Amino acid sequence: MKFSYPKTFLLGFGFFGVSVIWGTYNAFVPLILANKFNLAPAWIGFFMTLDNIAALLIQPPVGAWSDRLRTPLGRRLPFILIGAPVGALVFGLIPLVNALPLFVACTTTLLLSMAFWRTPVIALMPDITPSKYRSQANGIINFMGGVGSIISFLGGAALYEMNKAYPFWLGSALVIVASLMVLIFIREPKEYLTAEKQPGILQSVQEVINDPDKSALRMLAAIFFWFVAYNAIEAFFTLYATNHLGVAEADGARLLGQLSLLFVLFALPSGYIGGRFGRRVTIMTGITLMAIAMLVMYFTPVEVLTIQLTRLPVLGAVPVIGLILMVAGIAWALVNINSLPMVVDMTTTARLGTYTGLYYLASTLAAITGPNINGWIIQLGGRNYNTIMFVAPIFMLVAWVLISGVKRGEAHLAAEPVPAD
Repeated sequence: MKFSYPKTFLLGFGFFGVSVIWGTYNAFVPLILANKFNLAPAWIGFFMTLDNIAALLIQPPVGAWSDRLRTPLGRRLPFILIGAPVGALVFGLIPLVNALPLFVACTTTLLLSMAFWRTPVIALMPDITPSKYRSQANGIINFMGGVGSIISFLGGAALYEMNKAYPFWLGSALVIVASLMVLIFIREPKEYLTAEKQPGILQSVQEVINDPDKSALRMLAAIFFWFVAYNAIEAFFTLYATNHLGVAEADGARLLGQLSLLFVLFALPSGYIGGRFGRRVTIMTGITLMAIAMLVMYFTPVEVLTIQLTRLPVLGAVPVIGLILMVAGIAWALVNINSLPMVVDMTTTARLGTYTGLYYLASTLAAITGPNINGWIIQLGGRNYNTIMFVAPIFMLVAWVLISGVKRGEAHLAAEPVPAD
């Protein structure tokens, strides 16, 4: 098995499609809930977790199922073939419905279908990548995902001003194109399609809990806490921008795009930094920078945060808060790029899909918990959206303490083939 840059970039189209959908969803669905359906912040926080509740029930067992599945197409690709078209269809319907129950039906179907193929497409990365290069490969995958986020935030903001349905329709089209790229160009390694006994998800969870050094358990708990912080902010950021900063709805999405741009630019370097200096140290550095950026946003007056520093092509106006978000984007790349490789390098080839599912179990639990906690905090604080910038660093601190005790998950140093061109 060799590490191939072109093949990894092609695989990245899978995460590109996922990121386009969720970037658009997180930027504009809260606005729909607040403005079209007049929901309170606590209810918006709860609604933004419904999809993750569905994912919680689906992603870990789907990951384990994909480990055991044997088809002529492979063990991961069939999930993409089914889940991506269904997700694209219902996503395009979301801005068109005017009844809340029908809106819930569309979003629930979206989450079920996306959860069905997300874990298998991400599990393809360690399937086709030697351990030594998994941080770099995850950097490429997340680079592609970041490009998807930029398109959803910046392109979506421009389209939203033209017609509020256009960002959703763009997302539907791109997820079809992205999934076709994976299905056409990626072939799964045949050496994994053996009769080796595959573990179940419950067995793997039990083994993580009973592991003597607790590294996997501490790692999954750290992932949970830093995603509680990040997802809570992401779910409420456009409302934070309109209510606290006083900017237009589309400008809130553009600010998220500025974070995503630096995440994309730093995705590949973060993989190499993790490979050079160690994944754990790199993640701890990113957590520290992320917490500092959030606290700076909390304590800095609005009139300072909104001072325009410059105007750039595509990005538009870059205010002070845009610069802070760019730092946060770099920090998030250091954390996010190196976390999945740490998790999958705690296990064997037979369990790559299962441990990928455990990674998404932790992050999905956080995506359920974070918006709910912060929705209530915002509501109890008189709808002060700035409070999330104070609460989130507390969760980052807990994650930092947890990961400081992780002893496994670095790249395997056994001889590996050189990268293929």
